[in-house]
Formats: sequence, C-alpha cells, structure tokens
Amino acid sequence: MLGARMLRAGLLAVATFAVLAVVPADAPAQTNAAAATPKADSQRPKIGLVLSGGGARGLAHVGVLKVLEEMQVPVDVIAGTSMGAIVGGLYASGMRAAELERELMQVRWDEVFSPRIERRHLSQRRKEEDFEISPLIELGLRDGELRTPQGAVSSRGLESLLRRYTLPVSHAATFDELPIPFRAVATDMETGAAVILDRGDLALALRSSMSVPGVFAPTDVDGRILGDGGLVNNTPVDVVRALGADIVIVVNIGTPLAGRETFGSALGLTQQMINILTEQNVQRSLATLKAQDVLIAPSLGTLSSSDFAQVRQLIALGDAGARGRSDRLTGLALEPPAYAAWRAGHAARSLAPTRLAFVRIEGTTQTNPERLQAMLESKPGQVFDAARAELDAKRLAGGGDYVRADYQLVREAAGDGLVFDLEDKAWGPNYLRAGLDLSTDFRGRSAFTLKLSHNRHWLTKNGTEWRNRVQIGESPGVFTEIYHPLLWTSSRADDWFAAAYAGVERRRQPIYAADTGDEDAVFRRDLFVGGIDLGQPWGEFGELRLGWSTLGLRAVPIVIGAGFQGPTQRLHLAENGPRARVVIDQLDYASFPSSGYRLDGELAWGRRTGDLRGDFTRLELHATGATSRGSHTVNLHGTLLMAGQRRGDSIQRYSLGGFHQLSGYQSGQLSGNDVLLLRLTWYRRLNQAPTLTRGFFVGGSLELGNAWADHRAMSIGSLRSGMSLFVGADTGIGPLYLGFTWAPRGVPGVVLFIGRP
Repeated sequence: MLGARMLRAGLLAVATFAVLAVVPADAPAQTNAAAATPKADSQRPKIGLVLSGGGARGLAHVGVLKVLEEMQVPVDVIAGTSMGAIVGGLYASGMRAAELERELMQVRWDEVFSPRIERRHLSQRRKEEDFEISPLIELGLRDGELRTPQGAVSSRGLESLLRRYTLPVSHAATFDELPIPFRAVATDMETGAAVILDRGDLALALRSSMSVPGVFAPTDVDGRILGDGGLVNNTPVDVVRALGADIVIVVNIGTPLAGRETFGSALGLTQQMINILTEQNVQRSLATLKAQDVLIAPSLGTLSSSDFAQVRQLIALGDAGARGRSDRLTGLALEPPAYAAWRAGHAARSLAPTRLAFVRIEGTTQTNPERLQAMLESKPGQVFDAARAELDAKRLAGGGDYVRADYQLVREAAGDGLVFDLEDKAWGPNYLRAGLDLSTDFRGRSAFTLKLSHNRHWLTKNGTEWRNRVQIGESPGVFTEIYHPLLWTSSRADDWFAAAYAGVERRRQPIYAADTGDEDAVFRRDLFVGGIDLGQPWGEFGELRLGWSTLGLRAVPIVIGAGFQGPTQRLHLAENGPRARVVIDQLDYASFPSSGYRLDGELAWGRRTGDLRGDFTRLELHATGATSRGSHTVNLHGTLLMAGQRRGDSIQRYSLGGFHQLSGYQSGQLSGNDVLLLRLTWYRRLNQAPTLTRGFFVGGSLELGNAWADHRAMSIGSLRSGMSLFVGADTGIGPLYLGFTWAPRGVPGVVLFIGRP
C-alpha cells in the first residue's frame, strides 16, 4: 500500500508540480509591434523566446515553433523551464521544428517513463524476479532504516532521449556556444532559489529542469540538488531579458486552476494549493511584459501534464495558438533572404567522428566499476558509436542497481573519451518487495498468499547476491539462494557462477473426484528443495545451470472421505541426483506480454528413496510465445510435466485445474504424475492506462490438457478442454483478472484472480 500511495502521489505531482498557469484574457496591450514592418536582420531588435513548463502540455511548444519558422520569425535567445526547457534546449541545439515533431511523434512515451528499462535489456537475474513478485513497488533497507525511491517514475528513458538528441553539441563549453544561446531554469531544493543553467552538460541541464518532485528524482549538479524550475520561475521572462532580448515572445501552456468539485479530498486540496503557488510566479512574470512583447497562450482544454500520448493533438493546438497571434508576429518576421541568412548562421551541427582515447565508469560507490567495465561494447580506440554507447548504458542499468545510467562524451588532456555516469539507488543495496496471490470463485473457495522478498546485491566485488523469499497464507514457505560469480571470465555477461539454494513450502492439497469435482480428501503436502549449481549467464538472453539437487516430498492425510480410493497413509519420498536447467527469456513483459518468447526447462535424474524407490528421470518444461498486431496479442503457452512415476497409487506429483490452468475446473481438480497443458490466449490492450497499472486488457483463452497417473495413459483423445473470457490489468502487485470460466466437463464460474495463474 505504501508503494501504491507513493506512485499515485507521484503521478498526481506530474499534473501539479510541472508547470501550471492561467493566462488572463486581458494580457498587456501590444499594438505597437503589430504595426511594425519586416526589417533587415542588421536593424531588427533581438528576439527572445520563453517557453513555460507544463509536462506533456509542453509538447504544444513544437507547434508554436513550426509557426514561427513558417512566418520566418527569428529567435535569437531562448529560456525555458521544465518541458519548455527540453523543447527550447533541443531547438537551441539546432533541431528544426519539423525534426522535433518527427522525433517526438515516434517516441513511445509509456516506455520513456517506465519504472525501469525495457525488459529485454535486463539481466537474467532481474528477469527471473518478475515471476516471483512484481518489480514495480520496490523499497530498500540502508543504514538500518527503511528507504523509498525519490521518484515514482524512472528518468532513464528521458535521459537517453536527451543524450541522443544533444550529442552534436556535447563539446559546447557554455550554452552561449549553441546555435541559439539558451538558458534552463531549475530549483535548488535545499535553498528554494532559482538556478539558471548556462553551461555544462546540456542533456543533464534539461533533465534537471524537469525534475518534478515526487515524480523524477532530483539531480546533483555541481553539488546542488536540483528540482523542477517551475516551482520558482515557470515563465522565465527575466532570464531571457538578461540575455539581451529587446522583444520577448512568451508561450504559456500552464493548466487552469481546478474547480471546487476537486476539493473533496486532501489530494485535491493539495493539488490546488500547489497550483495557486505556481500560478503566483507565473503572474509575476507576465506582469513584466511590455507593449512590444507577444504572449501566446494555446487553448489546450482539458489535456493534462501527463497526456504524452496526445502528441499530435498537442502540437496541433500549439500551432493554432500561434496562428491566433499571427497579427502580432508578422511585425517580427524577416524577408526571405534575411531569414535564410539567419537560418544559415544558426544551422544544426553534426557530430564529427570521434576516436575514443578512453572509456570509464564513474559515480557508483556500491558496485564495482572494474567488474562492469568488461560488459561494455564501447572500447578505447574505437570510433564513438551512439547506438553502442546507449546499449551499454542500458546493459549497466539492467542490473537494477542505479537510478541513473547515462553516458557523456568528454574532452580531456588525454583526448576525447566516453564516460558512463552511474548513480546508485539511494535505497539499495538491500531491496525489499511485496506481492500478493489471491483467488476466489465467489462460491466459498478463496485463497491468498502474501509474498515478501529481500535481495542483497554486491555482497562482494565479484557481484555476489543473496536472495530470500518468505510466503504466508495458503502456501507458507521460505526460500534462500546465494549466487556467486566466479570471475572465470572478465565479463559478468558470460562468466560462470556458483549458486546454493534451499527452500521449504507447505500446501493444503484437496483431492477431487476428477469427473464430478467433489472433494474426496485433503492432504497436507510438504516440499523441500535444495542444491548446488554451476552455471553460466547468457547476458540478456538466458541462463544455464548444471548441478546436484535434492527434493523431499511428504503427503499427510488430514481429511479422508468415505469414497476416496487412493492411499490413506502418510507417504514420503526423496529424490537425489544431477539436475540441468535452462532458461531463455525474451518476453517484453512478464504479464500480458506483447512480443517475445520464453523457455524454461529442467531435467533431473538419479535415485528415489522412501515410499517410492528406484531410478527416476523427471522433466518439467514451460514455453510461451507472444506476437501482436496493433493492440491485439496472441499468446501460445505449453506445459509438459513428467515425474517418471508409473504407479497410480503413489504420491500424485502434479495437479491441473483453475483459471488458465484448465479453466472451468476447480484449482487442482485433476492430479497425476504427468501433465500436459496447451493454452491459446488472445487479449487486446485498452487505451486507458490507469494509475498503478500498465494498462487494462480484455481477452479470452482456449485450453487443452489433462493429468495422468502414468505417462503410458497419455493420449490426445483423453485431453480435456476449458475456456475463459476475462478483463485484466498489469498492476503494481501483479496481474489481475476478473473472468468467466467454462469447461464441457467442468462447472461454469466467475473468478477473481491476482497473481500468476
């Protein structure tokens, strides 16, 4: 709940802290400028452009820039805040309005603001955690205190975009050396003072100006903790005047104050309070406008600071807003030859081929840069390649240890080099997560399991990890694993590792009549697993493990019905022997994937002891593949489980039944030593993406499967079928489903399910 409230508050802050302003209808009179005629460039006044913040609403600035270029209005200096700083800074770096529009239209904003990088770039260690507990809500334990992330949304995607766009001007010593002189405004979060950013790393300056408190973590620039500039100066008219502007064009895209209908909650009142405070600095700036200045206030309606999906509409509204002031802008336009000359003098730059004299990693104190260096594809002596550097930054971020993983071209005495700047998570290296499995069939059968996990990263300089998980509820249990890279190779991506693990779990196991679904007996099933593995990580592709494993299984009867035909005594067995496991995981999402595939296979063999003796060979195989067209996805899944037992009266190893595990049957209704399940699922992602979810989905499944006591009885003709229709959501505590289930030999039902089916 704490993580949910944090994320909800963070998303609210996007709409509040980020630039809000109401433009008065009675803006200062500006009739003199409208009467002016176009002047030669040498005679004209210096024109400054001010772009306010406002989150996604700031995309309207691109439409204004398109109109200024079309009308041939030159811009000599630019100052911006938050999203206005980003658009203004990119324009100042030499990007034309059409290029900005094209690039921003192609951005997948849901990925830019995702809490982490794309799943395909995660290490296999982090991918595996997705199938245990949802990674969205993460806390930490450091120096004996519980810590939370400083921002609800990751800024890595935004930083990557800004870095890519600003590379051509990466060597500019000050922002006066850009094609158009530029300033960004941020807030010193310790003193509350405005900070005017005029030099240094342009991408970092733009990111700092948009450090919305509670949403993006603040940045550390020259020892100052910087937050969103909209808190102190959302429309920096004074800044652009200090750059020598004679005439100021102000584009204000703030959000109107809320009505009293939003005052019914503490959050609504807090939002309105922040809006009022922000509005005050906006009005102070607008009050300084002079008769020759031009105020453009596009009418953006109800579009909010988080509506990044509405790029096209926002740019169009910005275009319309600027055209509505064309009578004022005409007097600032140049004749075509003069404007062409101005454009030539402010042309975009290209990044010259740069041979890297050095490549290094900086910023991290919790991890080992020497261990990470070998993972990089960028090497000294190579010609700098932006795509390779960006991939390296994602690979570094894939370990889950950093709030920032950025790169920068720098010039030093040794020559030009590439520096990867890492910022450790302030709440690491002990990470805590919580998850929930819950199900009910609305007929009196319900179950829940609360999961808590602890993961300690970098116990040693090799990158040793200690992972622990505790479960309480329907299936209580504990699990622990120590994972130690062996340093047999220089890279973590293909090094060998040793791992030792152990776990116990207790489960209440009802035994049903396969055809009627009547409960015949109840057993308590205790499971112990342990082992030692030697393995190799395959980078972002998967993992191989070879080792020795032990498994203990005990079934204790609790309730035995009169018609039960199976064993009624306490049963136990133990399995010891070699084990091989391979995982290949290329799914883009663990829940509701839209593309990719995953294969998880385990083969164990050896000797059984206890009530079932002899040699055994056990095979467990799970495979999933997903493909999409537009918002529609088809997902094919298969499960094959073979325990290698031939006695029907022995302990039944596996069970089948329940939502998406043969829908229409009760959970665990079919039991046996061998299981086959095939499932074809279709789902469509709805446009809405509510708070705390990746999105809503609607879909259905068709399933075939069965469980057999002996694999010799397996046949296509004995397969049973089931199906479901559902609505679902990929939430912060795991996937959620509300579905209708039906099977020809089962019972129609309604199920609510949270967790992994």
